Amino acid sequence: MEKIAVFPGSFDPITLGHFDIIERAQPLFDKIIVAIGNNANKQYMFPLEKRVEWLKKAVKKFPNVEVNYFDGLTVDYCKKVGANFLLRGLRNPADFEFEKAIAHTNRALSHKTLETVFLLTSSGKSFISSSIVRDIIRNKGDYSMLVPNSVMV
Repeated sequence: MEKIAVFPGSFDPITLGHFDIIERAQPLFDKIIVAIGNNANKQYMFPLEKRVEWLKKAVKKFPNVEVNYFDGLTVDYCKKVGANFLLRGLRNPADFEFEKAIAHTNRALSHKTLETVFLLTSSGKSFISSSIVRDIIRNKGDYSMLVPNSVMV
């Protein structure tokens, strides 16, 4: 059976923390789908098309990584694309507690067919978050050391 993982998120924008997780996870799976989820409760800084473009440019060197987007529940999207793994990055203990609850819920909703795989963000990248990057961009600061080269506004 092919090992397919979905790495869901808003990627508003993709950061070096996200890229670190993708780069380190890609040898572990036959295919990784970086999937931009549409959360109706979120106000995005960047349009979906721009986030897709940035992600595609960032991961183009990995032949087993593709970029897509979805609406609705992540477990439903995983079922649609035949994924049996969810990939999540952890920066700190608070991330773990939050992600643990989601992982248990997704496993229950998938009738135990979906496993969540956690990777710790590499040292030196655990402080990076999309919200910090957005704040720096809003205030016209230098964010280039926090994002892949594909992300320049």
